[in-house]
Amino acid sequence: MLPPIDQAHLEARAPGSAVSFDGGMICVVIPSFPLPAGFTQASADLLLRLSPGYPDVPPDMWWFCPAVRRADGQVIPATESQESHLGRTWQRWSRHFNPGQWRSGVDSLESYLALVRQELEAAARSRAA
Repeated sequence: MLPPIDQAHLEARAPGSAVSFDGGMICVVIPSFPLPAGFTQASADLLLRLSPGYPDVPPDMWWFCPAVRRADGQVIPATESQESHLGRTWQRWSRHFNPGQWRSGVDSLESYLALVRQELEAAARSRAA
């Protein structure tokens, strides 16, 4: 289902991850994904939904269960939607690549997860305008 480089990364860095199909998408669930300081919890399950054309087609958005909230109560932009996948309710983080930002043949789940971590760090330290 996943390219060997992604399988190896999950085995090494995200033990206990599960890969399945749901709604025509490849679903990767990473249990207890660590969150940086600044949120109401230390971890949450992370869901990645990859199109059948992955890795040539970039990933789009990610989901957390339970929902990730800032400790100070500020709303994280573009995270208000809830969706049902794999029999659970997930908080959608609506984040998208700009054209050409995803490099097919270069980028992988490792680089995508680095982007997820970067977005989490930014959300944890951002201030209301």
